[in-house]
Formats: sequence, structure tokens, C-alpha cells
Amino acid sequence: MTTTIPSKSALSPVEDPPPGPNGKGRRLKIGAGQQMKGGPYTYLALIVVGLGSVFPLYWTLVAASHDQQRVLDNPPPFIPGGRLWSNLEAAWEQANLGKAIVNSIIVSTSITAATLFFCTLAGYAFAKMRFRGRGALMTAVIATLTIPPQLSVVPLFMMMSDIGWGGQLESVIFPTLVGAFGVFFMRQYLIEALPYELIEAAKVDGASNIRIVWAVVLPVARPAMMVLGMLTFVQAWNDFFWPFLALSQENPTLQVALGQLSASYTPDQSIVMAGALISTLPLLVVFVVFGKKIVGGIMAGAVKG
Repeated sequence: MTTTIPSKSALSPVEDPPPGPNGKGRRLKIGAGQQMKGGPYTYLALIVVGLGSVFPLYWTLVAASHDQQRVLDNPPPFIPGGRLWSNLEAAWEQANLGKAIVNSIIVSTSITAATLFFCTLAGYAFAKMRFRGRGALMTAVIATLTIPPQLSVVPLFMMMSDIGWGGQLESVIFPTLVGAFGVFFMRQYLIEALPYELIEAAKVDGASNIRIVWAVVLPVARPAMMVLGMLTFVQAWNDFFWPFLALSQENPTLQVALGQLSASYTPDQSIVMAGALISTLPLLVVFVVFGKKIVGGIMAGAVKG
């Protein structure tokens, strides 16, 4: 019997197509593991989307660097002016943004740390631990996502007043220490990323549940925790509705202070934009500092074939 060895071209996942009737080559098929190269239209679309994403921030900078009359002109200015620092100083003094920024940092950091801790533990329990009523309890947790937060405003406000936390930062921090979305997010990630074999191997070595969480669960869950932490921090930083109801004007978060800045009958739009620019800068710093680490954590947690 004669064995025929296929040629190199036969083993290749991408074959050179024969020319078409008009002599031109047909469209190439992309094989597994190969990347498609973007053409000029792809780069053009990316540039348009990128400019559209950056334009609101640029317009905030432009509006914050002019006076009220120039901002309301038709057509409006599109080049930064020379009143940026004076408007930033006016917004800082009128809205007491120094204290508001400190309060926002305390609230956002506390909520983010508590959410990562409790949601990771709960997600691990729902994903890998066996106990009676697990499915029904998880269904109840997911069902809470369908309840509008406005329905709980009145009883929550009364509860915070009875405890004595009215107007205090505790009234904003404690009701949001853990969220149903975070529990569901961590559960879905750990179901696929954490094999039962790792947990069983740790138990065979005599590790306790606390040791398993610290040495096995947390390293595996780190990529998802970084993503959840970023989403939670941004949401807590930008939250306005509940802090506006729960906090006093003397002890506001940053978004509440900005709301007070624009609450006058004829607010100065240039100063309001200057305050909005100040509130955006901390988020930009967070993205610049932790952006690469988050992407690196996601890539490190990816499954390699």
C-alpha cells in the first residue's frame, strides 16, 4: 500500500482561491487563529467614534474657559478661552468642592471595597458551594434587579432617620455595600474560571474555607474583581439621586454639590461646566492609573486554547 503525504498547501487552513471569471482573485477566507487586517474605512470609523467620544469632554473644557455671554453666543466658541482658572476657582468656592471631593472619595472607596468583598464571597458560594435552596435564593437575588430603586426611597429615608444617620455619609454608604449585579457577575465568572479540582485539592491539603478563599478563590477572581471595582467606583462617584435626598447641603458629595451650583434661577453655565470638569478629572486619573492593570488582569484571566 502506498501512503500519500498531503502537501503543505493541503494542510494549511487557508487555501489560495482560484481566479474568478474576470481574472481577479476571490475573497480570502480567514482561517482559525488568524487576524483580519483593517482597511482605511475601518480606521476612518474608529477615528470618527473616538472624536465623538472625546468631544463632550472637550466642549466642557471650552465652555469652562469662557464667560457666560460667550458660551451662549450663536455660534458658540470651539476654541478654549482664557477664563479657565478663574472659573475653576469660582466653582471651587461657590460649591465647597474641596469637602465634596473628600466625601465622594470616602463614599466611592468604601462602597467599592465592600462590594468587592461581599460580592466575591457570595459569588463563590453560589457558584461552587452546595447548600439547600441555592437556586431559589439566587433567583431572589436576581429578582431584586427588577425593582425600581425609587420604590425604596421613602422607607430607606425613614430608616436612616430612625437610626440617626440623616444627613451623614453612612446613609449613603451602608445601603449600597453589596449589590445584586455584583453577586451575579462574580457568580457567572467563577462558574467558568474556578475548577472544582482546585477546591478539592486545597481541601485534601487540609485548607480551611477561609484559606481556600484567600489562596484559591481571590487569585482566580482578580480579573473580574478589577472590572467590577471599576464599574462600582464610577457608579458610586456619579450617583446623584439618593445622595441628594440623604445628605445635607453642608455635607454633600461632589454630584450633590454640582447640583447646588446649578440650582440658581440663572446659573452661570461657564462656572457649572468648570465644576463638571473638576468632577470628571478624578475619574480620568483612575482610568489612566488603573486602566492598563484592568486590561492586563482580563488578559491574564483569559482561557488559552
